[in-house]
Amino acid sequence: MSGYVLAIDQGTTSSRSIVFDAAMKPLATGQKEFPQHYPDSGWVEHDPEDIWKGVVSTVRSALRKAKLSAGDIAAIGITNQRETVVVWERDTGKPIHNAIVWQDRRTASMCEKLKAEGLEETFTAKTGLLLDPYFSGTKLAWILDEVEGARERAEKGELLAGTIDTFLIWRLTGGRAHVTDATNASRTLLFNIGTNTWDDELLKILRVPKVLLPEVKDSADDFGVTEKALFGAAIPILGVAGDQQAAVIGQACFEPGMLKATYGTGCFAVLNTGETMVASKNRLLTTIAYRLNGVTTYALEGSIFVAGAAVQWLRDGLKVIGKAADSGALAAKADPTQHLYLVPAFVGLGAPYWDAEARGAIYGLTRNSGPAEFARATLESVAYQTRDLLDAMRKDWQDGANDTVLRVDGGMVASDWMLQCVADMLDAPVDRPTQLETTALGAAWLAGARAGVWPDAGDFARSWKLDRQFRPKMDAAEREVRLKGWHDAVRRTLSTT
Repeated sequence: MSGYVLAIDQGTTSSRSIVFDAAMKPLATGQKEFPQHYPDSGWVEHDPEDIWKGVVSTVRSALRKAKLSAGDIAAIGITNQRETVVVWERDTGKPIHNAIVWQDRRTASMCEKLKAEGLEETFTAKTGLLLDPYFSGTKLAWILDEVEGARERAEKGELLAGTIDTFLIWRLTGGRAHVTDATNASRTLLFNIGTNTWDDELLKILRVPKVLLPEVKDSADDFGVTEKALFGAAIPILGVAGDQQAAVIGQACFEPGMLKATYGTGCFAVLNTGETMVASKNRLLTTIAYRLNGVTTYALEGSIFVAGAAVQWLRDGLKVIGKAADSGALAAKADPTQHLYLVPAFVGLGAPYWDAEARGAIYGLTRNSGPAEFARATLESVAYQTRDLLDAMRKDWQDGANDTVLRVDGGMVASDWMLQCVADMLDAPVDRPTQLETTALGAAWLAGARAGVWPDAGDFARSWKLDRQFRPKMDAAEREVRLKGWHDAVRRTLSTT
């Protein structure tokens, strides 16, 4: 069997398909952006048909560029934007409503009502998550409540639901497989991560019929086979993981205590805690990192909602840079005597604050503050937020997170200036790998290892290669002054103060 593996990376703004060769190197890529829909303030939707058509076209494009046929591909791995949910008709595969995206805040009042009823502790104990509109469960409940006839049809078994991976697999297999993996299930507010089952009590609270939900499999498993007519030959789907967990795998963070952060639109830091399910006391999420051969590996996760999105704001909102890559060079020109703090709460604050009502603010402006100072404050905000996450992780898991090295990936890590700033704020090394396609690589490894054409976890981990390590250079006293200023800025920004 060939060593070619295809990864489908279905993201928030675009879909990509990447063919990896037998040496686990990217060979060819197809990519297609798709429209975002904002039907109301704080609402974000995708048309599932746009996603489906984009995925099919990018798979075909990647195969064409690689000069391969579908028969040359040993397996497909899928990674996807997590928490985004779709409901569709069992008979036709037609969605009954647009997909509600992870960024969507429409169920904030539902979450507040559940909190007022004292139910957050129940959800957290079973799912490791907080009651926040970010997660899939309340979005699914909203669709059942708001689409005419949906709840009745769901209870009759006429509808199916799932995260984006589940919808894609249903379509790719011609409706023969209604499945997901443990990592995606763990982000729904409906899955008990201790028992690895859909939880009847939580389903009852959110009034979600179990018949709607997919079978939950290991992250490397048999998820079905693609319809021959789609690509010219049937291809087995053998790996699935949510995007942040796929990056954990792609960064080979297989040992407890290993930490990765992906810097894209937001930033997601995930700490492997092994087979220990660490209950956070500092507003982090306890989640499933991956499940292999029936064994669940857990993680602590911190979510920063705005990272690269703040650089986009510099480019598109303030228009002080022409392209995102210019931000580091502009920041380097900032007046070192000015201390600006940008709290980028454009859509609220994520971990460890979880303040959906907070909004962005900037502090320390003087008459001399200009584009360079704004650029520096923007990049520094990412470093400060990363430090907040690492501090919370250290408090939650004192035995395993103290001497860690941060492995990084995502679009922002091309900036040496930003990564040096992160190392300085963390007072810890930051490692950038040579292979930055870590999310797609993680999905591909799951599929390739399952197919028997790629190495096992140990050999895969040994193949990880360092591009550059950034070590802290900042004086400890200066670091403390800056962190104190950051925490004061956050305190002033929180909606509860």
